[in-house]
Amino acid sequence: MSLKTVILATGFASATILAGASGTGKATYYKDALPILQERCQGCHRPGEIAPMSFMSYKETRPWAKAIKSAVSTRKMPPWSADPHVGKFSNDWSLNDRQIETLTAWVDGGALEGSANEGPKPKEFVQGWNIGKPDYEIAMPADYAIPANGTVDYQYIVIPSGLTEDKWVQAAELRPTFRQAVHHVVVFVREKGSNWLKEAQPGVPYVPPSNQQFANTLGGGSDVMTIYTPGMAPDVWTKGMAKMVPAGADFVFQLHYTPNGKAGRDQSKLGLVYALAPPDKRVITSAVIDFQLKIPAGEANHVSTAKTPNFYDAELISFFPHMHVRGKSFEYEVVLPNGERQKLLNVPRYDFNWQFSYRLDKPLLLPAGSRVEGTAVFDNSPNNAANPDPKAVVKWGEQTSEEMMVGFYDVAVSKDMNRRKFSQRPAAAPKAE
Repeated sequence: MSLKTVILATGFASATILAGASGTGKATYYKDALPILQERCQGCHRPGEIAPMSFMSYKETRPWAKAIKSAVSTRKMPPWSADPHVGKFSNDWSLNDRQIETLTAWVDGGALEGSANEGPKPKEFVQGWNIGKPDYEIAMPADYAIPANGTVDYQYIVIPSGLTEDKWVQAAELRPTFRQAVHHVVVFVREKGSNWLKEAQPGVPYVPPSNQQFANTLGGGSDVMTIYTPGMAPDVWTKGMAKMVPAGADFVFQLHYTPNGKAGRDQSKLGLVYALAPPDKRVITSAVIDFQLKIPAGEANHVSTAKTPNFYDAELISFFPHMHVRGKSFEYEVVLPNGERQKLLNVPRYDFNWQFSYRLDKPLLLPAGSRVEGTAVFDNSPNNAANPDPKAVVKWGEQTSEEMMVGFYDVAVSKDMNRRKFSQRPAAAPKAE
């Protein structure tokens, strides 16, 4: 089932919740709790997914009733980090007050089962995928051995797509097989003729020279197909918008593994669902980045800013802020050509363990001459329990013990645009300071 279907189903779920909560009897699993669990929890809480327990049946859910009450009442679950007062997002899966009250009432009333006839039909999932059955699948040719300890350099694996014609992609999903040690996976689309990583042998893990780090981290000018980080939902683009994989392109898997004390093997795979018809707009990924990042030792509120000019008319559709364990907060603003500022996303409590893409409820026009700005705050003090070394001066780096300040964002542009062209100033472009 697609993310769009999930969002549309929320209305049905809310109606069911209200009816159950207003009845004269006690709340039950089937009538009151299950609709919420289906639409907000089962995507992760089912076999093979990221959550450690399944909520697919009453028998599986009942032992966790008190934990569910605690998690939802404190808004720890479902995890969602955006400030509710800034922006509106189509993939906001946080619970509203009534949903929290309903689950709490169910637990306080004894977590009763009720009658299965009063519950919604079971939600259908495609085993191993959240985007439904992919039209196209590709995986690392062989699994990669991750040690129990130590540091693993970024691995790059070039995999020819085998596509003989251009393909428009409506949904994309990455699936690692050893999630515990996967910091992230980024899949880039390397177009035919690109010289990026030309020395890498297809299908073989490759570590580029360290002096190429910045260029390689961001794909050497190639567009991003999709990204996996802890908590990330699959990319599902609105009808009329899609990503492009040109004929003859290669997929480049960028893999960052972080050993966690247990050795394992990963063989990440990519699934794509094609658009049913050519879209009106092409989706590409851009970013605001502070490559000069330098966080003083012990600093609890180090501010880092970055901005990216916009040379062409575009529609802003989503954001994905990325930092490491010292990341504290992240904000996005748009500055229009007339100087007007609009704050579009505020993540006041950034959590490295739950990294999300925030998808605007409605696309925002980003006119030529405007710019996107990002502001990140880092906590390098001893008060940050996740800080590996408060005494260190921290700079930009690929490893988790280092830091990054990257504010990815997706835009929808004309179909004939690509990422390289979008990032280059045309001869007569308006200046965005």
